[in-house]
Amino acid sequence: WQSMVAVSPYLYNHAKRFKSVTCSLHLSQTENGPARAERSNMALPLLGAFALGVAVAIGIRKGVNTFLNNLRKEGKLEDATQENGVVALPLPADKPAWKPAKVVMQPHPDWKPGDPQPCPISGKSEFHLVDADTTPASEMYPLVISAAVPRPVAFISTVDELGIVNLAPYSFFNAMGFNPPTVAIGLCHSASRPEGKKDTLRNIEQTREFVVNIISEWFVEAANHTCGDYPPGVDEMKLSGLNPLPSTKVKPPRVAESAVHLECKLREIHEVHDTSGAVTTSIVIGQVVAFHIAAAVAGRSPSGKLVVDMTRLAPVARCGGITYARCTELYDMARPNKDGQYPQPSTSPAPAPTKT
Repeated sequence: WQSMVAVSPYLYNHAKRFKSVTCSLHLSQTENGPARAERSNMALPLLGAFALGVAVAIGIRKGVNTFLNNLRKEGKLEDATQENGVVALPLPADKPAWKPAKVVMQPHPDWKPGDPQPCPISGKSEFHLVDADTTPASEMYPLVISAAVPRPVAFISTVDELGIVNLAPYSFFNAMGFNPPTVAIGLCHSASRPEGKKDTLRNIEQTREFVVNIISEWFVEAANHTCGDYPPGVDEMKLSGLNPLPSTKVKPPRVAESAVHLECKLREIHEVHDTSGAVTTSIVIGQVVAFHIAAAVAGRSPSGKLVVDMTRLAPVARCGGITYARCTELYDMARPNKDGQYPQPSTSPAPAPTKT
């Protein structure tokens, strides 16, 4: 279709010229000799060009239709839809609706140790000093979640003793180590819950198991719908329309729409107290006992190890308030060696993704 559109102006311009010439020929029928012959000689090449353009356009259209029909037979393309006379061809079934992240150059690739950088903040800048010991908790919360950014989001699935599934996102989360692989989640207590404990914390205390599902952009709205202050016993997975997958080493299910799952078992819970001695946060430390990486986002590191391809994961990051961020541009920065020197960037092509 793009080829057809590209050819159309060419055909239109030649059609206008052809019309102009034919009109001129009609008006010049009373002319004699050289004038009439000259106009006739102009018409023949234009007629040939117009006919050739029409033939090319028809051939392109047939070729495109044949290509689309083959895709439909292979199940890679659904039928086209038409609205207001405009034909809209859907994306192939295996192509994501979001745009993969781009790999770009680092901000200052020519920087050398000791070079000044264009920093808008200096030692003479004005700073707001906040004393955390005297600032009310109601003012600390918006400051903390807007200062420690961006944060990954743990989409935690748990089950209670009756097997009822609970699903909720938490952004006080990160990986804490790799040997063994360890994660930590800060679960803030809520005054509206018995003993301040949310369902996620209660379930982890009861079963000592949970799954961290990584949120990607393609299902972020459904994931966000699970964070409502729903009463105990509500299955947020069903409520949001997400689908479960069985885990291999723990009872809580995985989220089928997520491309990365971390099956975890509880190591310990560390309680954080305020100045009055009340527990305000429970830091859950879990050991990852199984990883699940979708083949669509799996790749290999330069040394050949299995990694998650960040250009295709489309992870969601939490910022301040109800603000989130998407990962659209990535860049590499080499680490200096013990002498402060940087290795030359590799020019070898990236290995093919690995299926799991």
